Amino acid sequence: MSVISTVKDPEALTMTVTAEFAAPQEHVWRLWADPRLLERWWGPPTYPATVVDHDLTPGGRVSYYMTGPEGDQPRGWWRILAVDAPASLSFEDGFADAEGNPDPDMPSMVIQVSVEPQAPGVTRMVIATTFPSLESMEQLVAMGMEEGMSQAMGQIDGILAELQA
Repeated sequence: MSVISTVKDPEALTMTVTAEFAAPQEHVWRLWADPRLLERWWGPPTYPATVVDHDLTPGGRVSYYMTGPEGDQPRGWWRILAVDAPASLSFEDGFADAEGNPDPDMPSMVIQVSVEPQAPGVTRMVIATTFPSLESMEQLVAMGMEEGMSQAMGQIDGILAELQA
């Protein structure tokens, strides 16, 4: 199943990725709640993630880095805004410097995640990203955000199959 649509709306400053999975809501939610599962899909296959901190409570922080094929390690952070397990999550997402501090030269964005059952054994996940400006949106899309998100989410079916085995 995986990604069924990606919609960019420059007027609303949003990019929304919708995916459906042949798994119950609780399993799809675990992809966010379990840092070991999160690092198996958060990032494209050529840039696997390593989660350093994972506090999925309002005000909490998630920090991670991805390791590229050349050994580069771009870092990122989340500031958790709201959690309603197993249905939704909201966080500010940004790039970090080598020490894990927010990179002031890169834009941050707000991500709203919904995880909703559609039918028995089918769950829809919607990841809606809101950018602070059109320039920020264009910059991050040009850096490959859309393709990276689709590739990252393409890894989820295999993880969910393991959880259900």
